[in-house]
Formats: sequence, structure tokens, C-alpha cells
Amino acid sequence: MKLIDERSQLLTELGTLSGLLRGSWVERYSTCSRAECRCHRGERHGPRRYLVVNEFGRQRQKYVPNSYVEAAREGMDQYRRLQEIVGRITEINLSLMKEEDHEAL
Repeated sequence: MKLIDERSQLLTELGTLSGLLRGSWVERYSTCSRAECRCHRGERHGPRRYLVVNEFGRQRQKYVPNSYVEAAREGMDQYRRLQEIVGRITEINLSLMKEEDHEAL
């Protein structure tokens, strides 16, 4: 059955999403405490990157070092893909239920 094969492929793809990161991306520029620094003339320091995550019901900003920026963005892309896969599997399962093919679930 075509839907069952598609669902199997999606479930297999889930196993490849090992770098998942759920959160929002924030980039900040800042000024320092040195009065003579260029940042006080408009050339602020940064960007500094953060992943905003929910921990125990509260938002927390987690600093992302420059060496991990690409990995963090990839992890966020993987999380978006996870949501797409879950949505599609839900659609498939609802279609299979409608067809009354209980063994397929």
C-alpha cells in the first residue's frame, strides 16, 4: 500500500535527525565598558548568537559559539523537518483510519 510505504520512509528519516534543536535564533550586538572603544561610535561588538529554549516553563538564552553556528542552524532545520514528518504521518494515519484498514496502523 502506497501510504504505508510513505509512512515507513518517513519513520526511517526520523532516525537521521539526531542533531535536533528546538528554539528560536537571536543575534545580538553590544557595547562594552571601555569608553574609547569603537563600539561607542556605532561599530558594536557581535553578532553574538543565542538559541532561546524553554526550560522548565521559562525561556533561557543559550550562547552559541561561532564554531557551532552551522550545527545549531542545522539542528533547528532538523526540528522543522521533524514537525513536517509528524504532520504527514498524522495525515497518513487518519487516511488509513478512514479506509478502515486497522491492521495498517
